[in-house]
Amino acid sequence: MTIVVFLASLLGAMAIGVPVAFALMFCGAMLMYYMGIFNAQIVAQNMISGADTFTLLAIPFFLLAGELMNAGGLSKRIIEFALSCVGHIRGGLGLVAIVAAIIMASLSGSAVADSAALAAILIPMMRQAGYDMPRAAGLMAAGGIIAPVIPPSIALIIFGVAANVSITQLFMGGIAPGLMMAVALAVTWMWLVRRTTVATLPRQPMKVRLRASARAAWALGMPVIVIGGIRFGVVTPTEAAVIAAVYALFVGMVVYRELSFADLYAVVVRAAKTTAVVMFLVAAALVSAWLITAANIPGELSGLIEPLIDRPQLLMLVIMVVVFVVGTALDLTPTILILTPVLMPIITMAGIDPVYFGVLFVMNTAISLITPPVGVVLNVVSGISRVPLGKMVWGVAPFLAAQVVVLLLLVAFPQLVLVPLAWLR
Repeated sequence: MTIVVFLASLLGAMAIGVPVAFALMFCGAMLMYYMGIFNAQIVAQNMISGADTFTLLAIPFFLLAGELMNAGGLSKRIIEFALSCVGHIRGGLGLVAIVAAIIMASLSGSAVADSAALAAILIPMMRQAGYDMPRAAGLMAAGGIIAPVIPPSIALIIFGVAANVSITQLFMGGIAPGLMMAVALAVTWMWLVRRTTVATLPRQPMKVRLRASARAAWALGMPVIVIGGIRFGVVTPTEAAVIAAVYALFVGMVVYRELSFADLYAVVVRAAKTTAVVMFLVAAALVSAWLITAANIPGELSGLIEPLIDRPQLLMLVIMVVVFVVGTALDLTPTILILTPVLMPIITMAGIDPVYFGVLFVMNTAISLITPPVGVVLNVVSGISRVPLGKMVWGVAPFLAAQVVVLLLLVAFPQLVLVPLAWLR
């Protein structure tokens, strides 16, 4: 009955248009009322203690770093670097988007920011070159969702806090799956454009490539500093976020000189607004998480799926299907915050590596960013590219299928994540 109260209150609140954060608080209140322990102080205390976490400081600083990166010209120079390297290949502009998506993912950790930057710069070039616009826009969206998987990932930070799992280990575990997602996109794109007739850019001489590399050197140095510092234990993820923000500010204002003091206020305000939304969601979700534990909902669920506890791969497949379905209706952050406290005890009982589960869970929720009807990234790229959403869904379909295939491979062969993770540890 507790599960029914939890689901009915949460889904009912969201169905009538209540914002997700307030729906989570309402859900917690209903659970307290059902358990006979209703006390408004419990809600307030859990929200304050939930947000009062040193690790969560990484979120505002990585968001600020992403805004500074876009405003300061780092994104533009990364794309110029990729253009000089692979722009001359048939379908080269698509490969440019994929290469740039990997690099930018290691800078900001935000799928929306990366997709918007890629689409704003590359879509006009692809339109002029004669590419199929729905396909091109679909690739921009699919490339952007690599960001929540490759470190520094805001989604992995949120999962790590909600599940009490090492964020450093999650960061290291996300590298190999993120690169596999990129390879899957590249293979799919090259197969799609093999018979199309599009204009290609002239092959750049080595002198031009070296010049583009030199211009992008400061931008390319940022992921080396951030990920290298975390990997070798020099800095924590939170400290790395501060370094990333300061580095992006310095490069944008002093080196590239595309970021002025007049622009800085708007950049900080955008980052602050996004931070406020995310942090309020996290705080509200931790109220529900506490009550989910107090009501023993994971125990009730484990009883329902007891036959799968001894078959971890089948259990993972079932969970991934459930997460995928939920993700079509919810955004990435609410999906992580709602399901993590419910699923983690079950994962622990089944003996599944929590870092492995966290990476696949976040990857699955990232894929939901390009699935209708919500598909936040899909909507953002549709607006920037001026491609109708209906055509965007058709254009992104092959890339969505490719990412799902990668996810299923990781479920079937956990060593694809665990072996690289063991080496990086």
